[in-house]
Amino acid sequence: MNQQQEDNNTGLGKLEGLASLVGIIRARKPLVHHITNMVVMNDTANVTLAIGALPVMAHAREEVEEMVRLASALVLNIGTLVPEQIEAMLLAGRQANERQIPIVLDPVGAGATRLRTESALRLLRELHIMALRGNASEIGALLGVEGETRGVESISLSEERESVAQRAARQFGCCVTITGARDVISDGRRLAYVENGHPLLASITGSGCMATTLVAAFLAVEPDAWKASIAALVTLGLAGELAAQKAAGPGTFRSHLIDAIAALDEETIRRGQKVRVIA
Repeated sequence: MNQQQEDNNTGLGKLEGLASLVGIIRARKPLVHHITNMVVMNDTANVTLAIGALPVMAHAREEVEEMVRLASALVLNIGTLVPEQIEAMLLAGRQANERQIPIVLDPVGAGATRLRTESALRLLRELHIMALRGNASEIGALLGVEGETRGVESISLSEERESVAQRAARQFGCCVTITGARDVISDGRRLAYVENGHPLLASITGSGCMATTLVAAFLAVEPDAWKASIAALVTLGLAGELAAQKAAGPGTFRSHLIDAIAALDEETIRRGQKVRVIA
C-alpha cells in the first residue's frame, strides 16, 4: 500500500498533530464568544469548559462588538431565532472579520421556515464565515436542495451528502461539516469522514450545537478550518462512545459526555479517532 492509499484509508497521514490540538486548547484557554441557542446554552458552555476553552454568552447589540474583541472565536447559532438577534450577529461578525477572529455558523432549522433560511443566507452573504456546521437538510436548504426538515431535525435529502458539503463549501467559501451517523467535512477541495460517535448523541437536545461549539474551540488554535472541524467531530464522537459505556440512558449520557470530553487526552484521541480522508 502506498502513502496516498494509506492516507485515503485512515486520514492519519494528512492529519498529523490532530490529537495534540486538545492540549493546545487547554494550554491557551481561548475565549469563545457565543450568540447562540437559548435551549442548549448551558450545555454548550459546559462543553466549551470541558475541552479547555472559556465560554462567554453575550447577545445584546450594545456589547457584542466589545465582547468579540476579547475572543479567539465566535459562534453564531440561530436555534432560538428572533430578528433582533441577527442584527447583533452581524455587528459581532463584522468586528470579528475586521480582527480576523474565526466565525462558526450553525444554521439551526434552515429549511424549516423562510426566516431561518433567509437569516442564515444573509449571515453567509454579509460575513466571512470560516466554518459552517449543520445537519444534511439544513445545509441542503441553503443550496436549495430538496429535503425534509421536521422542526430542527433532518429527515431526508434528495442529494448525496458528500456532494452537498462540497458544493456548499465552494459556494460559501468556507469549510462545511454535515453531521450525522457519519460526519462529512469538506472545504471544497478536501473531503473527510469522521466515523466516531454513538446513537445516544441523537437522543439528547443540542448535540449538534455542542459540535459547533467544539469547532469554534479548535478554530481558536488551528487556522485550518478543515482540520479544526475534523478534530472537533472526532472529539465529540469519541467522547460519545466513551460516555455510552457508562450511561443508563439519555439523561446520564449527557453528564457522562461532558465528563468524557474533559477526560480526553492526546493518546486516547490518537488511538480512538476514526477519520477517513478521501481527497
